[in-house]
Amino acid sequence: MIPRVKICCIQSVEEAMAAIGLGASAVGLVARMPSGPGPITDDQIREIAAAVPPPVATFLLTSETSVSEIIKHHQRTNTNTIQIVDTLVSGNHRQLKEALPCVKIVQVIHVIDDFSVREAVKVSGQVDAILLDSGNPRLPVRELGGTGRVHNWKLSRQIRMNALCPVFLAGGLNPENIREAVEAVEPFGVDVCNGVRSNGKLDTEKLRKFLDIVLSIK
Repeated sequence: MIPRVKICCIQSVEEAMAAIGLGASAVGLVARMPSGPGPITDDQIREIAAAVPPPVATFLLTSETSVSEIIKHHQRTNTNTIQIVDTLVSGNHRQLKEALPCVKIVQVIHVIDDFSVREAVKVSGQVDAILLDSGNPRLPVRELGGTGRVHNWKLSRQIRMNALCPVFLAGGLNPENIREAVEAVEPFGVDVCNGVRSNGKLDTEKLRKFLDIVLSIK
């Protein structure tokens, strides 16, 4: 199965349209984060989400950790998907899905160790998809993605094989390693940010190469 492709850290309507035009099936819109690249304002996220045509998915990347604040964040941005980059500390995924029945919920799991595998499999039955990323929310300054680092794909494959929902793979992906990554994990979708950017801007040549490789995978 050819993986779906999500291009993250989109900065403008123009970048979104460029990514979609080359074959992306989803765009990631990064809100305020404690660290990492690509954050834009909620107003910018709302503008881009409104311009993206269906059936392309628009992901709000939120670092909010309570269901009530995530709902408020979504109301300010109006994307069709919410990507929760941290662990919920107030409320649960069921409550979020009940409050926003038309919105897809994606939970990020930062793949660090065997605990990450258990955490991912447990949450996979409660959301529409999980996204496996590099990062470490246990650090004093929480790393919640956008590190540009590859993590242990063997752990990611364990998660993919046992998950109860579709799995996206992220973390340090680029045109040079994407084929190996897909063959190692066999994810439903892949997610890239730094790997298709140059000097902070979307690099259409890197993006074209990345997408050409992914779309050629059988």
